[in-house]
Amino acid sequence: MDITDATFEAANRRGAAKKTAFPAAVAVRYDRRISRIVITLASGLQIAFAPRDAQGLENAHPANLIDAEISPSGLGVHFPKLDADLYIPALLEGFLGSKRWMASQMGKVGGKVSSAAKTAASRENGKLGGRPKKVKGPVAA
Repeated sequence: MDITDATFEAANRRGAAKKTAFPAAVAVRYDRRISRIVITLASGLQIAFAPRDAQGLENAHPANLIDAEISPSGLGVHFPKLDADLYIPALLEGFLGSKRWMASQMGKVGGKVSSAAKTAASRENGKLGGRPKKVKGPVAA
């Protein structure tokens, strides 16, 4: 695939626009005391979040989070031991993973929530006998 000069220039313009729209990361560290990744931006803002809340870091051991690196553009953070990357503009927009991964995380939270409607539905289903018993062995047709 050949990259034309026009394509190259357009990519540079998009990159420059992103850099002006979002502050670059100037420091990143894992704070063991609070179990959070802390990213300091050029604007002075600090972002801190638990690794379990970010895709690719959810099962990370603290020792794998210590040597994080900032990308040359300042818009990304790389965790070499995990081969995982975070994109600063996405973090600032509230996304700690892909849309699919974020949806699965939201579903986990939603499934744990108890509400009056869920309680009522559970009671109604219980009146019907609840879940059917599992059949053991081969089922005759």
